[in-house]
Amino acid sequence: MNTIFKICSASAWREAERRGVYRGSADDARDGFIHFSTAAQVGETARKHFFGQTALFLVEVDADALGQALRWERSRNDELFPHLYGELDLGAVRAVLELHTRADGSHDIPELEP
Repeated sequence: MNTIFKICSASAWREAERRGVYRGSADDARDGFIHFSTAAQVGETARKHFFGQTALFLVEVDADALGQALRWERSRNDELFPHLYGELDLGAVRAVLELHTRADGSHDIPELEP
């Protein structure tokens, strides 16, 4: 099973749980897809886009469950990143982890399985 990850605010994720679907962040809406990262990309994504932010979740998603709506496209450093063109069905979510913020604004990234 392929696993991808989404970092999002706790409040946005709680709203997704209430609605039964995650529609993405404002950045996702602007870009026309939901941004995800692989296990190897999560640390840099957290540093670049979420530094200093608190109350974040790291959402673990079964990439295979997303079907044709998931596309792998070149982005930062010419790496392939997973982009979901559509809503995230919460049935594809395997785990939701708290992403703890350190005093220096960085985050404790758990050891992740690809």
